[in-house]
Amino acid sequence: MINDIRVNAIERMEKCIATFQTQSSRIRTGRASPSILDGIKVEYYGSATPLRQLASVVAEDARTLAIDVFDRNLISVVEKAIIASDLGLNPSSAGSRIRIPLPPLTEERRKELIKIVGQDAENSRVAIRNVRRDANEKIKVLLKDKAISEDEERQAQDKIQKLTDGSIKKIDELLKKKEEELKEF
Repeated sequence: MINDIRVNAIERMEKCIATFQTQSSRIRTGRASPSILDGIKVEYYGSATPLRQLASVVAEDARTLAIDVFDRNLISVVEKAIIASDLGLNPSSAGSRIRIPLPPLTEERRKELIKIVGQDAENSRVAIRNVRRDANEKIKVLLKDKAISEDEERQAQDKIQKLTDGSIKKIDELLKKKEEELKEF
């Protein structure tokens, strides 16, 4: 019973960490990364389709992304979707390839992005603490139902706390790495 609660808590905390990694990878640094375009949807035969399903996206160099659209008829639609996104990118097409030069970040924008990443990290920490709270409540229910002893409850809560501390440490490490990345360029 306690082990099931702990395994569930581990899975949920790992999901919180993975969510933070995904959110922070979408935040643009000065470096070209294909993951910047992951959130873009393109209107394709009446439905919003992720760009990754309609084209291949690669980083040509440190400041340029290149998109090879599988269906040439979609080039203008893909360009419009990129312009309409809130990323502030300006694509240009050259034949069957779309190039997106990434402008260098201003100092003001860097600080703004660092704040956004910090808020995302804090939201992830809160989510991890909520997982801890849920696990501890389940353990207390087991104690109340006399399914476990007080010593087992204390040990289980200590293990949950160690998991929480480790997960929050991972979030902090990812945050520090992303902040350095944003300050770098």
